[in-house]
Amino acid sequence: MAQLRYQSRRFWGGLVGVALVLGGSGCQPQQTSTETSPSPTASPQPGQTDPEPPVANPELAVYWVAYKDQEQLVLEPTKLPLDNLENATSEEQLVVAFKRLLEGPANTDKTNAIPEKTQLNSLKLQEDGIRIDLSREFTTGGGTKSMQARLGQVVYTASSLNPKEAIWISIDGEPLEVLSGDGLIVSQPMTRKEFDDNFSL
Repeated sequence: MAQLRYQSRRFWGGLVGVALVLGGSGCQPQQTSTETSPSPTASPQPGQTDPEPPVANPELAVYWVAYKDQEQLVLEPTKLPLDNLENATSEEQLVVAFKRLLEGPANTDKTNAIPEKTQLNSLKLQEDGIRIDLSREFTTGGGTKSMQARLGQVVYTASSLNPKEAIWISIDGEPLEVLSGDGLIVSQPMTRKEFDDNFSL
């Protein structure tokens, strides 16, 4: 009888031992791993640097006025070849662009809001921005939309090599402050962002 009790203790003790082993391993709920394989955009390892996105090179361009969806006016660029301007300074390149601008577009689907007789008196690239002096004809003819369009043409063409450039505009040596009889206020200097924020075509 004593031997039977001893064997019974061994039997139940064995079951308890098996239960403890299972309870500490295979019977636990599995945890879902949150680790993933590094993606191409993962953070760089120590000693590495983030790859920089490619930057588009600004190109010399003249901006014309065109119709979008036959209703809205927009400014459209025509890129100018630099074959003969490779050794020219940025100032010399912009002078070429403005002379081309004042000649008018070659394509009939584009137009020029700048009056035909407008002359470029001077263009200077200085530390505080680009200073452009135009003849008095620039302020003549056309309504409010025409005035806004020609102002945009000047600002965008002048900043084609540097979209963040500050543009100063004068008429026969005098700062341009008001354009057209409607009192179109022209801030000085003006950037592309300021033009987009304050005017609509």
